[in-house]
Amino acid sequence: MIKTATAQVITARQVLDQWQGHRRLTRRVIAAFPEKELFEFTIGGMRPFAWMAEEMIKMSGPGVKGLATGIWENLEWTDHSYKTKDELLKAWDETTEVIEEVWNKIPPYRFQDNDLAFGAYEGPLYGTLLYFIDNEVHHRGQGYVYLRALGIEPPAFWMR
Repeated sequence: MIKTATAQVITARQVLDQWQGHRRLTRRVIAAFPEKELFEFTIGGMRPFAWMAEEMIKMSGPGVKGLATGIWENLEWTDHSYKTKDELLKAWDETTEVIEEVWNKIPPYRFQDNDLAFGAYEGPLYGTLLYFIDNEVHHRGQGYVYLRALGIEPPAFWMR
């Protein structure tokens, strides 16, 4: 028997729930850092974790808006806006709310569209979305290395 219908593997809501689980875990990683080390500690030429977290904030909030509208901000990646852990966590939480709010405004067909995200990254939007998540997981892994090097046990990665 030949099947012609396309089965959906995962819903948009399930993708969002998975991403938000990653975001909850990344927030706990940010919170685990001592204030000074969050902004100053580095290993092997990598950036401080606060800068990585700021990149995630700058990518994900405006990114989900771009997914929904096709309007992509040109971002300043090297401008570091947050000076304290509290400011960073507040921005993280606000971005999480933006993601949740805007998500349902993304028309389903948009995930198959091609866009030039942030004026620099061209491709299908499902790939752009997966990059947002991959980027966060990648940088969170760097945060785990930093915490372990500081003698701090990071949050359990499976507790999202």
